[in-house]
Amino acid sequence: MGTTWTAKFLQPAASLDPVATSEKIAARLEVLEQQFSTYRQNSDLSRFNASASTDGIAAPPELVQLALEARRLSDFTDGAFDVTVAPLVCLWGFGPQGRGNTLPTESEITEARALVGWRQLEARTSPPALRKTAGGVSADFSSIAKGLASDLISELLAALGAPDHFVQIGGDVRTGGHAADGTAWRTGIEEPRENGGTIACVVALSGQALSTSGNYRNFVTLDGRRYGHILDPRTGRPAAGALAAVSVVHATCARSSALATALFVLGEDAGLAFATREKIAAVFFIHAGDSFTQHRTPEFEEFSSSRPR
Repeated sequence: MGTTWTAKFLQPAASLDPVATSEKIAARLEVLEQQFSTYRQNSDLSRFNASASTDGIAAPPELVQLALEARRLSDFTDGAFDVTVAPLVCLWGFGPQGRGNTLPTESEITEARALVGWRQLEARTSPPALRKTAGGVSADFSSIAKGLASDLISELLAALGAPDHFVQIGGDVRTGGHAADGTAWRTGIEEPRENGGTIACVVALSGQALSTSGNYRNFVTLDGRRYGHILDPRTGRPAAGALAAVSVVHATCARSSALATALFVLGEDAGLAFATREKIAAVFFIHAGDSFTQHRTPEFEEFSSSRPR
């Protein structure tokens, strides 16, 4: 999935071999990669995207599960989250085809936007299949797939007899149980800086997930201006504004990951209003010159730990 993974667990009474456990995790992630990758031409998602058929196409249960969850979240966020944004991802140079040297034209954006719309991707569970309502529709699950993968690795560790664990895939974290000292897992959130920053705040997690979305590391510079990789499906352009990053705590990592993306798309004002109204545990990092201000929802404060040590 273009990133790294880490898994920590407390050794249960029946000892788990770390090497064998690592191999099982890697094997599970390889299966998911083969399902969700937009970079592998033979992945399940790539084959679906390449098809011009509007008939149902058989798909793995995990891919269908994620498509259904994506539809629920698109409806919930009124389209701010939308996995059918794939044509725009490619147009702006963030897809497998790589990056160009010129800005997309208005006509190109309009053409790509015509293929974007979460209702154009349908899914069924029995038998598991995906369907597009127009031949050019394609999906990119990058904003939610790593979160699902973190959830599934968490489930795998619990099934192996290690309920107390910490899983991280890229910027997505899923925890189970408690840390070695019997307390919650203390997890730092960095300041959103391109080359890494100091720890801005710490959350205490015990069974919850944490995800962060921002444009501070994955971007392209065109005509002297920087454009981030998080695209607004409603405008066809990269999300813009003073918002640097959003972090969300939720019960599942698939949902925390998608919500962080949606809140970033909504922006500092509408995003904070939405998170407050829907009681989402979120912290917004807003550019303030060379530093950042934080806006936290009351629900996020419940997970706020002591200052970093």
